[in-house]
Amino acid sequence: MRKEDLILAINPGSTSTKIAVFRGTKEVFLKTIKHSSGDLAEYKKITDQYGFRKNIILDELKNASLDVDNIRVIVGRGGVVRPIPSGVYLVNERLMDDLKIGYLGQHASNLGGLIAQDLASAIKGAKAYIADPVVVDELEDIARISGHPEIERVSIFHALNQKAIARQHAKLVSRQYEDLNLVIAHLGGGISVGAHCKGRVIDVNQALDGDGPFSPERTGTLPSGALVTLCFSGKYSEEEIRRMITGQGGLVAYLGTNDAYEVEKMAHAGDEKAQLIQDAMAYQVAKEIGGMSTVLKGEVDAILLTGGIAYGKPFVEAVSERVRHIAPVFVYPAEDEMRALAMNGLMVYNGEVEGLVYK
Repeated sequence: MRKEDLILAINPGSTSTKIAVFRGTKEVFLKTIKHSSGDLAEYKKITDQYGFRKNIILDELKNASLDVDNIRVIVGRGGVVRPIPSGVYLVNERLMDDLKIGYLGQHASNLGGLIAQDLASAIKGAKAYIADPVVVDELEDIARISGHPEIERVSIFHALNQKAIARQHAKLVSRQYEDLNLVIAHLGGGISVGAHCKGRVIDVNQALDGDGPFSPERTGTLPSGALVTLCFSGKYSEEEIRRMITGQGGLVAYLGTNDAYEVEKMAHAGDEKAQLIQDAMAYQVAKEIGGMSTVLKGEVDAILLTGGIAYGKPFVEAVSERVRHIAPVFVYPAEDEMRALAMNGLMVYNGEVEGLVYK
């Protein structure tokens, strides 16, 4: 990569758009652009916002005195498209169509590829990509069986961060990610625990609204019979049940907050209920890690804890004491999605990995 060449990473969220510019591995610009509800109210669908957000990005780059014409790679956060293997995908017509219709649902991340392509088309020599969207699917067939043919287990998880942390760890221990067996727990607003077998996530809990540990905002796995009874009790609409499961479950339901650090402070101050709920969340994460270790037949090189909750020492220790007998535990707090996006783009630019074709 020439010293003047730039990589632009774009990560659209529901109320913000994060952008970062890298020159090689060096971050030279980072900005979180907030969007008020009034800004977005006129757009009926999320994908209708892409022109509005694109123009704001261009304004921010101009204000930062960054030469847009030097951008060679633009990597957008991948959306909820068709299930695909892990990798970096060149934005093509098929991908754009699926981002626009929301193949597996409307989500702000669908805007990433659309904005990337729109910007790249106006810059000579620039190419647009997405990298490791949440729908990365490398499950083995046996992991798809739910227990009833009407329902199949699917792969929706924090693929971008889990893959980036896996590669970071492999580099730290002077190994190749493709040579390691890892169990990685992403601990954030949602919690996903993946079994990484030689570079592939062969099993993972559906972290969006499905199974696994409860989290700050999600219920995780619930007793099936009790859930059916609740659904048909007449007390709640389908929408209310869905919000109960995703957004108003977990810590929010028990303690009225989605801030794990706040719960940690409550527990430290002697709040017995907060302590019990914090311990229960750690207990469920540890159980999921234990389950994923059986997927790898006990051959686990390391257990990696990442995401914002991994900053919490009491929580990390509560998980670690239950799983450290399986394998060494390494903690990589928070997540750096912007760097992960940019480094995926850099690998393609440098020819270290091949850009994939979305089909």
